[in-house]
Amino acid sequence: SYNVHIICIFIFMAQITHNNFTFTILEELQVRFPELIDLILNSESIDNAQKQYWLDILPSMTNEQIDRLFNILMTEKIEIEKLDLQFQEDVKALNEKHLIQWQALQSKKAKEKIAEAEKEDTSKQDAEDALGMLGSL
Repeated sequence: SYNVHIICIFIFMAQITHNNFTFTILEELQVRFPELIDLILNSESIDNAQKQYWLDILPSMTNEQIDRLFNILMTEKIEIEKLDLQFQEDVKALNEKHLIQWQALQSKKAKEKIAEAEKEDTSKQDAEDALGMLGSL
């Protein structure tokens, strides 16, 4: 008599499209490490081939290695968010500075136009001359 054991292992793969690139990943990893998968896919420091590499070796990594990868990518995300916020604040301050300069320039131009119009407007002087002539009578 023969004992025959059949073991069937099903590996379910998923495809994730991110920024017009399709990654292949074990479905189990999506369930176990959704936040890490998100960090890998959204990392700005690694290209798509490297992202696929990390997704491929994730099943063979130890918990310590996974934690380390997570911490590295989370630190990167936080630092980039800080830089983005600082950049937005810098742009806002620059825009406000330029707005103030623009308003000052517009105000100066308006004052120059008024002064020019007053130079061209002789009616004020004509009225003063007429009053002077009347006063001399």
